[in-house]
Amino acid sequence: MTASALWTASDAIEATTGQKVGDWAATGISIDTRTLETGDLFVALLGPNFDGHDFVKIAFENGATAALVSEVGPQILNGKPGLIVADTLDALRALAAAGRTRTTAKIAAITGSVGKTGTKEALAHVLAPQGATSFSRSSLNNHWGVPLSLARMPADTDFGIFEIGMNHPGEITPLAGLARPHVAVVTAIAPAHMAFFKSLEEVARAKAEVFSGLDGGIAIINRDTEHFNLLAESALATGAASIISFGHSAKADMRLIECLSDTTGISLEARWNGKSLKFRVGQPGLHWAYNSLAVLATVDALGGNMDEAASAMASLPSLPGRGAVHVIRWGNGRIRLIDDSYNANPESMNAALKTLGHMPKDRGRRVAILGDMLELGEISAAAHAELKTQIAKNDIDIVFLAGPGMAALADVLPSAKLGGISDTVDGLLPIVLSGLQADDIVSVKASNGIGLWSIVKQLTAAAPVRHAANDS
Repeated sequence: MTASALWTASDAIEATTGQKVGDWAATGISIDTRTLETGDLFVALLGPNFDGHDFVKIAFENGATAALVSEVGPQILNGKPGLIVADTLDALRALAAAGRTRTTAKIAAITGSVGKTGTKEALAHVLAPQGATSFSRSSLNNHWGVPLSLARMPADTDFGIFEIGMNHPGEITPLAGLARPHVAVVTAIAPAHMAFFKSLEEVARAKAEVFSGLDGGIAIINRDTEHFNLLAESALATGAASIISFGHSAKADMRLIECLSDTTGISLEARWNGKSLKFRVGQPGLHWAYNSLAVLATVDALGGNMDEAASAMASLPSLPGRGAVHVIRWGNGRIRLIDDSYNANPESMNAALKTLGHMPKDRGRRVAILGDMLELGEISAAAHAELKTQIAKNDIDIVFLAGPGMAALADVLPSAKLGGISDTVDGLLPIVLSGLQADDIVSVKASNGIGLWSIVKQLTAAAPVRHAANDS
């Protein structure tokens, strides 16, 4: 394999037992022509609402070097280089398995009801200066995303960081088997995807499947979750050689001692092996304290330098839709906008409200723009209504609500706190635009399917004064 090639035709044939068409060498892999880069191998997956073979022509027009296909009609490869297989998803999994086998990288797999993407991104950020690091992009954590991420890992990688998600029991086990991590992390257990589970214990058992990929490796578990014992027992029963815990509990191995929050980040003190660790995280929100403890414990378990990693947390970049902070001109002043619009469940929604509550508001108001939390099943109405507790505790002044589920919250909120409600994001937008005032601090939070990110897009359409990380 050449230095710049991720996969050559011969490597791919060996991994998949497919039929080669032409000779080629790909520098990357893509399943989406919208994000495909020049030199990629395009994998034509069959989805519930589309067939990737319909996009092969566009893939080549966009710079693909070859296509992995299971159909060979005249309009598919059409004389272009590629690889013909019986099933493209099986072939992608085969590339993932081969990619995992050919590297000596230390591998971490991360799951949890909340915090897994932030923890994954932070791990990649702090490990990159310590060695070649490959990690899951965006939230590629499902039955397509995990094999794609593994297949994208170069052979000379030092650290591989992979996020694994699920909606149903049994989904994590095969993905953990592909990743075969040296370290498996469970960030937290919280009510998420409850439409598919009867209890939080079932959620915990599903998350514990990540330990099935360990073979003498290390399990890292949130000590403060009520399901710690269940998770720890599952880890030891399925192959973990040891367990590292993190949290505020006095029993935690990586223990949180103090956390001070301000508008641009948090300052932490933790204790590890009798040693005090003091460091800064360049993202606001108390939930980042837990993410950071998981990150540092994982760095140590992977053989990285924990002190260097702790220092690197200060420069952690913002993540769009996951707590990124913008300062925007508004009227005769400006507003500070916390974009947490990517996803939500009761645990992460409460964390977002706590973050907003810790923001000094000066002359303005604390404003929450909230959308439905999806896939909560029978607990949905109660979970939405219960948000009133954190709204009151954190001195939130005005709340704008989008989605039919939020009607349960509107019914129990004091009328003075309800800025407006609509079943749709489009319906809420004009209410928000007319209701915000200069000097407001605004937090936007909802499940991604609600589309509350479109309100963020509208609010940030004008150039911001400057990114909040540079705002003094």
